[in-house]
Amino acid sequence: MTDALTLRRYAREMRKSSTEFERMAWSYLRRKGVGGLKFRRQAVIGRYIADFACFNPMVILELDGSQHAGSAYDAERDAWFRSQGFKVVRVWNNEVATNMDGVAQAILAVLGRR
Repeated sequence: MTDALTLRRYAREMRKSSTEFERMAWSYLRRKGVGGLKFRRQAVIGRYIADFACFNPMVILELDGSQHAGSAYDAERDAWFRSQGFKVVRVWNNEVATNMDGVAQAILAVLGRR
């Protein structure tokens, strides 16, 4: 098991070397926001790092590339996040590139908002 300090260092490195799609999503989340929600990127939660997390209300946005298709690890992470009270929204990278407004609507929908 990885300790908290190591996870925080790894999350910091991930923020510095974010993917094109993570940069696009972060730019949108910071600039436009999603219903007034405040997200953190590469947030350490327990023994995992979430791509984007909002702690009030508790929702996580995960961006997936082809390497995530059918991932048992991702299913395990999602189950753990949900057990901690988070709602998890998973979207494909191409959705971020072509329809970030739709991604924002999916986040609001999972929270029961419009």
